[in-house]
Amino acid sequence: MIEAGLIIARFLHYLATTALAGLSLFPLYAYAGAEPGVLGRWRQRWILWIAVAALFSGLCWFAFAAANMSGSMADLLDAETLWAVVHDTGFGTVWTLRMLLATLMVGVAARGLRSKGTAYHQNWMMPLLAAILLASLAGTGHAQIEEGWAGVMHIVADAVHLLAAGVWLGGLIPLALILHRYLGTDLNVGPKDMDRILMRFSGTGYIAVATLIGSGLVNSWFLVGSLSGLNTPYGQILLGKLALFGGMLALAVANRFWLVPSMRNVRTDAAEELAMWSARLRNHVLGEQVLGWMVLLAVSILGTMQPAVVGP
Repeated sequence: MIEAGLIIARFLHYLATTALAGLSLFPLYAYAGAEPGVLGRWRQRWILWIAVAALFSGLCWFAFAAANMSGSMADLLDAETLWAVVHDTGFGTVWTLRMLLATLMVGVAARGLRSKGTAYHQNWMMPLLAAILLASLAGTGHAQIEEGWAGVMHIVADAVHLLAAGVWLGGLIPLALILHRYLGTDLNVGPKDMDRILMRFSGTGYIAVATLIGSGLVNSWFLVGSLSGLNTPYGQILLGKLALFGGMLALAVANRFWLVPSMRNVRTDAAEELAMWSARLRNHVLGEQVLGWMVLLAVSILGTMQPAVVGP
């Protein structure tokens, strides 16, 4: 029960933190100017609720991790046990700081909802906090196995990997909403604006994918070591994660070289045809999201397992 609860808590926290990063960073690269007010208000509401989810799931992660260390959920009622986890373990120290940061983000997000402007200008506060919250997960996982420069390299690679995942996977959420505009939800985004957003997201996606591949290879070197490590349970789940990632790439390639060009070639007054291609693109984006969530589930499971490089 403890291990299952830990996996679920990890999964929910990964979902929340990647979504926070993606939603917060999206306006910094998706728009040429200020973000439309309707989109900004929608995004701010979601950031608040997801920040609350990140805080709650983070507390659950800590609870199940502490129970896993002590051996019983009942030990969570013991103040001395909780203090020992917080004070005497690296995980407890990092996690306490992360939860304080998550609490701060809830406050910042709530304050952001008070804005009543017609357009939202770029704000670096929430993107910076969200990026730190997501990247700091690297300080609590398998990256702690190595020492010295190897440990630093692993933590940096893991942090960069997490940030790239947040930009791509989390950015799909506002992108899917904007595409929904063509199906009847007016978000004040015209065809030309949509084209610019898609091309900007695509360009950012190239960087995110390249970063994911590069940092993923570094992490695999530390955690798997050699091809023989893929024959272990850890290696098999890692292969499944890579297969899901390949599915995401296939959908992204189809979007960039088939669906987006098809939308660009449709006349702006051909509403039905534009809606058809937009719906197809939106479905592909949703497909990427579902595969991405499955990747996060695999990551959540891998985090509770012994790395293949360590051996059985």
